[in-house]
Amino acid sequence: MRTQVGIIGAGPAGLLLSHLLHLRGISSVVLEKRSRAHVERRVRAGVLEQGTVDTLVEAGVGERLLREGLPHHGIELRYAGTSHRIPFEKLVPGRRITVYGQQEVVKDLIAARLAAGGDVRFEVEDVALHDLETDRPCLTFGGARLDCDVIAGCDGFHGVSRPSIPEGVLSVHEREYPFAWLGILARVAPSSEELVYTRSERGFALHSMRTPEISRFYLQVPAGARVEEWPDERIWAELKARLESVPGFTLATGEITEKGVTPMRAFVAEPMQHGRLYLAGDAAHIVPPTGAKGLNLAVADVRVLTDALAAYFEHGSSGPLDGYSRACLRRVWRAQHFSWWMTTLLHTFDDDDAYARRLQLSHLDYVTSSEAAATTLAENYVGMP
Repeated sequence: MRTQVGIIGAGPAGLLLSHLLHLRGISSVVLEKRSRAHVERRVRAGVLEQGTVDTLVEAGVGERLLREGLPHHGIELRYAGTSHRIPFEKLVPGRRITVYGQQEVVKDLIAARLAAGGDVRFEVEDVALHDLETDRPCLTFGGARLDCDVIAGCDGFHGVSRPSIPEGVLSVHEREYPFAWLGILARVAPSSEELVYTRSERGFALHSMRTPEISRFYLQVPAGARVEEWPDERIWAELKARLESVPGFTLATGEITEKGVTPMRAFVAEPMQHGRLYLAGDAAHIVPPTGAKGLNLAVADVRVLTDALAAYFEHGSSGPLDGYSRACLRRVWRAQHFSWWMTTLLHTFDDDDAYARRLQLSHLDYVTSSEAAATTLAENYVGMP
């Protein structure tokens, strides 16, 4: 078999790349280890930047997103018994975020690829990469061979793409945080019209949503916490203790349909390319979810890679491909900083002392009282141009 671009991973990055390449007349094959049902049910991010929404709409896969997504024009910060709204419509006019689950983006992209006759293969075993430093790289899987001009590694942090790069080529930068997030989906209407980020002495909490009937919540929990330690009653009690911190707010509760613990880590591997292999999304970088940047960074990577591949296949120009990593990493490191900043601003740390806590509260006071500081938060949250 032969194709122009072999893509590993049928998450948002791999599927969107395949679709954008199709629109430019470039062939691709997508290989995915999991089943279609698994990737379409996998609950992940749900906050889409303005640029991500624009990309999906321009690619012709935004119809359901525009119909069912929940546009938000601000977020709420709660701390020390007070509530403060960061108004996007005032601070960054014309830009907003849209709440629409990652699994819904994946469903839309799979449907679009299959409708266009795209080659997306699920439950593919034993994928291996070969000859990356030649002009004839290839992929092998399940006894088959796929010859490519280029390979795109979109298979996430635990995939096979990044480990296929020879030792010593990549510089790795990482940080592990001393806490995790317990996330739940609940069959209950949201208690707030916008996302609520809460800093409390008990730890961080986030009230989000997926639909008008489904809410999403996160709790800061100790690193290594297990789901079994958090029965439903304990989760709701802790969410109420952290979120019902301002007068007049009551948290509605309901049936919890899903729960899981997510470690908090930051990771960047650079460069994001080696030979004919180009990494995108979580295969190259991870951010703590506080800033809602993971999915959006993957989309930004794919936009850059699509343009670079189009220049290569349409005009024989290798310059944009050579500069792919450099172009992506500028945004990646901006998102890393913003995610670190939001995380340290809103979480409690085991080694906090009274001095550190006062500094944290002082910074929150500054963000919520200074238009310049609030604008910095808003423009990063909705996504840099």
